Formats: sequence, structure tokens, C-alpha cells
Amino acid sequence: METLIHIIQVYGLWVVFISVLLDQGGLPTPSYAPMIVTAALAADAQQPLWPILLVATIAALVADIAWFAGGRRFGAQLLRLMCRISLSPDSCVGTTRRIYEKWGAPSLILAKYIPGFAAVSTTLAGQAGTSWRRFLIYDGIGAALWASGAVVLGAIFHEAVEALLQTLEDLGHVALLMLLVAIVLFVAYKWWQRHRFLMEIRMARITTGELRSLLQSMPSTVLLDARTEESRESSGWIPGSVHVRDLSELRADPQDEIVVYCDCPNDASAATVAKALQARGFKRVRPLAGGLEAWRAQGFPVQQVPFVIPAKAGIQAASEDGFPLSRE
Repeated sequence: METLIHIIQVYGLWVVFISVLLDQGGLPTPSYAPMIVTAALAADAQQPLWPILLVATIAALVADIAWFAGGRRFGAQLLRLMCRISLSPDSCVGTTRRIYEKWGAPSLILAKYIPGFAAVSTTLAGQAGTSWRRFLIYDGIGAALWASGAVVLGAIFHEAVEALLQTLEDLGHVALLMLLVAIVLFVAYKWWQRHRFLMEIRMARITTGELRSLLQSMPSTVLLDARTEESRESSGWIPGSVHVRDLSELRADPQDEIVVYCDCPNDASAATVAKALQARGFKRVRPLAGGLEAWRAQGFPVQQVPFVIPAKAGIQAASEDGFPLSRE
């Protein structure tokens, strides 16, 4: 522990830069604590605090720019990869999309205060076609505010931080062991949350080829789009797909064949809606494996303009308001 404190005292700015870069790059690396400790040590030594703020802001921007550029270049493919390996796939799919699609680029100002939102939100910004100017303005403000919070905390509570560091130094290897145990427990808890969520959405899927054949042989099949309005407008939808304002409005027969699709990793939103429909008594409900992206990859048609189709009472055309259950 004494060695770690010495490293921060000597190479504080480098510690801040690397920890923030790794953290904002998506790795489970603590960055706020190193910033607070570095600021506290600087305050004790009566050194300026602005270099810490500047370095932390630059590191966050570097990581965010990489995610933003990746979102512009690879779009949904990168989002799928991020959420597939995320320890919090539920928030990656639900909370992040809901917040960003509601508030747009200004949500980047507070993105770093929301667990699991920062990296995914910058990628979503790139996928949504947000301009570089808007992105840099809002993300720059957000990065500076986020970093300044740690610096201010370190400066205000520098005496308490110093006392804590002294206690940890006195504990020696015991403190380091406690820190490692805490990290392991945290990662294990997040992994269990991920495992539990993936188990909850496990159910039989239908492939794009099977859906294509099903729609041809059984035109009465109900195809539900479980995405938001913004996603449909930007990506289009499968012809014939419909949505409802609320599941209570769906007047389909419980024996109808229903296929639900989204464009999210693990088909999470579609599976969530399908599970909810099953709980309401619908027997033949399946999510579309791979969602819209898999459908498009097969070269099957995608609707890009508003349309109205005949449907059972209570079902809305896919050009209207978004499906609420895709906004977890």
C-alpha cells in the first residue's frame, strides 16, 4: 500500500490519465478514487489542481472520441459487442437507450454519473449521426464536470483522505488484501447480475429464414416491433411489423403466432416483451434471433417510410409512437 501511495505522489498525473482512459474505455478500472487521492495530495502540498482536472478531462475525451468514431463507423455491430461483454447487459440495453433517445446529445453532460452509460452513450451518439461539433461540446462539458467533481472532493476533504491513506499505510498488506477482496466481490456480483439477467431472457428464438417462411405461409402472423420511435425512424422496420402503446391494447388471440424483434444485444428487449406476452396468456410467442440487423443482413426487405396496415383492434402501425416495453 505504501508503494501505491508513493506512485500516486510521484506519478499522480500519469495515474489519473491512465485510470480515466481505461475506465472510460470500458474496462472495470476505478478512476474516481485515484483522482480524489491525487487532488487531496496536491492540496496538502499546496500544488495547483488545474493540471489534474485538465489531464482527467483529456483522458475522458480521448476514450469518448474513440467510442464515438466507432459508433459512426460500425454502429449497431459495436453496440452489440459492447453489451455482449458488458457485466450489466440489462442497463446496457434498456437504461442507456431510453436515456439517450429521450434527451439526445445533451444527455452526454451527465453520462459519466450513470453507471454503465458513459461508453455506450458515446457510441449511441455516433450511431445516431450526432455531429462532431455537438458531440465535442456536450461531451467536453460532461467530462470537465465529472472530473471537476473528483478534484473538488479531493481538495475539500484532503485532510480526511490523508488520514485514510495513513490508516491504510499502517495496515500495510492487510489493506491491500482488503482492497483486492472488495474488487473481486464487486466483479463477482456484477457477473451474477449478468448471469441472472441472461437466464431470465432465455427462450426459444425464431431465425430470420424461419420468419420469412412463416410470413409467407401464415400472413396472419403478428410481428411486433419492440424498439423506440427513434430507432424505427433511423433504421427502418420489417414490413408488416406493428406496435402497441401498451400490451393491454393488444387484442390478438392468445393462440396467434407472435414474433417480437428489436435491434439490441441478446435480443433483450424482444425477449422481455415476449416474456410479458406469455405471462398474459399468449402461447406462441418468440423473439427474432438477431433482430432487425440479422433480417437486414439476409437481404430481406426493410420498410423506410410510414405506412398503415390492416390489423386487429388495438394494434398501431409501426410509424406511430414507440413500444414502451423496449424502454426498460
